[in-house]
Amino acid sequence: MKIVMINDCAFVGKTLLKYLPSNIGKQSIERTRGLWSKTVKLAYKIWRAEGDLYHVHYLLQDCYVASRLGKKPLIGHAHGSDLRSTLNHPLWGKLVKHNLLHCNKIVVSTPDILDIANRFREDAEYLPNPVDMKLFYPKPFIPLRAKKHVLIASVSNWSVKGTDIIIRALSRIKDEVEVSIINYGRDFAKTISLASSLGLNLNVLPKVSHERVREYYWNSDVVIDGVKLGSLGVVSLEAIACGRPVIVYASSDYPQYKSFPLRDVNTEEEIVNAVRDITVKLWEKEYAYLKENHSPEGTIQKLLNIYQSVL
Repeated sequence: MKIVMINDCAFVGKTLLKYLPSNIGKQSIERTRGLWSKTVKLAYKIWRAEGDLYHVHYLLQDCYVASRLGKKPLIGHAHGSDLRSTLNHPLWGKLVKHNLLHCNKIVVSTPDILDIANRFREDAEYLPNPVDMKLFYPKPFIPLRAKKHVLIASVSNWSVKGTDIIIRALSRIKDEVEVSIINYGRDFAKTISLASSLGLNLNVLPKVSHERVREYYWNSDVVIDGVKLGSLGVVSLEAIACGRPVIVYASSDYPQYKSFPLRDVNTEEEIVNAVRDITVKLWEKEYAYLKENHSPEGTIQKLLNIYQSVL
């Protein structure tokens, strides 16, 4: 059997390819955001590809082109904004709807978009994001720190990640924490401005490669991810894998998070309390959840079952 993996999102596709059994053939079709790369070159690469199954990340042009070129069986892998927002776009929404209806199988990476997918496809499934635990692994805490070192690790996006809520919360305990933030996201300048107005000093870190971001996790005492969507992102999972407790909004509305030890943290007060109360024991519980639900081996087994069902 040969799998053709098209595009990627948050390195989920790369991790899946890395952990698929060695007896399975693999081809990865990648692209950039450049106009030529994501249109003509993309179509040519997909047209030339030959496989037994095609797995496409993001329900946008990559998936649409594969569908129109008759690449079957076709798995469409939704990752978030394609269903949360692009689906409602007057132009691009038509592509997303076409892909939802014409793929042989739809899988989603977070519980908050499963209901959206199920409106179009009752057979859509949640596939937990895998964490590459060979790349992201625990290291001991750095001792003898007067203040807690907090890393805001997710992209600066007020409407999706709630970065503004995080900044306002940390400003309330600015004498207790050292805060770092990674320089990326459409609202980064606004975030810096807000922090400055509240007297919160931010240590700005440059955006680095996927592999090197683990160094940022290891240098922190606690990592904060998004507090708006209610789902665990890849940032949360990889930070936990690196041995750091994570504060994130994991909604108790989703049964997938029933055993996650820290749920429903999405207000300034709850963030402040979580930062102050953070313990190694919390991380141990988060890590147990991670191993049970997001190990690459577990996700791969579920994925293989999905592959078998459409072949």
